Amino acid sequence: MSEPQVLLSGLSFPESARWHDGRFWFADWGTNEVIAVDADGKAETMLHVPTARPETRLPQFGGAGLGPISIDWLPDGRLLIVVGRDRLLLRHEPDGSLVTHADLSPIADGAWNEIVVDGRGNAYVNGGGSDFVAGEKPRPGMIALVKPHGSARQVADGITMPNGMAVTADGSTLIVANSYGRELIGFDIGPNGDLSNRRVWADLGDGVPDGICADAEDAIWYADVPNQRCVRVREGGEVLKVVDVDRGCFSCALGGEDRKTLFIVATEWRGLEKVAELAGTGQVRTTEAPALAAGWP
Repeated sequence: MSEPQVLLSGLSFPESARWHDGRFWFADWGTNEVIAVDADGKAETMLHVPTARPETRLPQFGGAGLGPISIDWLPDGRLLIVVGRDRLLLRHEPDGSLVTHADLSPIADGAWNEIVVDGRGNAYVNGGGSDFVAGEKPRPGMIALVKPHGSARQVADGITMPNGMAVTADGSTLIVANSYGRELIGFDIGPNGDLSNRRVWADLGDGVPDGICADAEDAIWYADVPNQRCVRVREGGEVLKVVDVDRGCFSCALGGEDRKTLFIVATEWRGLEKVAELAGTGQVRTTEAPALAAGWP
């Protein structure tokens, strides 16, 4: 595996790494944009997602309301966007309009965080505990299931800090990064989308998992902010590979033409109170991975 190369730099706060339709996509928290990048590093702003409620805007983000927290796609190609502090899941229609796919506020009043959509169009969205961006004291979060038609219900709770999620290639297992718990949690996915059989999929030791993705050898990559790395692990916690970076790694995705390129979004990190200083330090980096992408996202 080669050293990670810089594909794109000068970003504000890239998060939610995804490979879709021949390009690498991410949400930029600092600019409220969803951006796609081609193999040559040419970036295109696909849409701007303003916050719906002025009271959710944060001075440390230059007054931005953190519109697109995380993104994923329905099977028909429509983009879903978690607007975490507004507690909304938006849908980008073919005509360019943004509509509400689901209102998550009846489920929990905290900020919502990550999303993954499986092959049936079921969206799992987590968070809902504390408003971590605003510096609230941590409260355990949960997972909501949003069906393709937009109905939402809680399907898991009691996760210290739910973060990145992935669904295995056979659609049977949801894996969730529990950042503060330093672990990956596994759930069985039932026929109706419900979750059961919660277990520790991998104890990560000193690892602090953020965004994650799965590969075809049943391993998980997780991005790690404080340890400035991406790590590939098997179920049980065996470390298979470590990719070190000189800044905090917030999310990762497998993609590229051969589906064996690891994309990493990374930003210098000095804490939420100093996030305004970080503008321009965000990067997309790439490196060759040992196994193909698999599952969702």
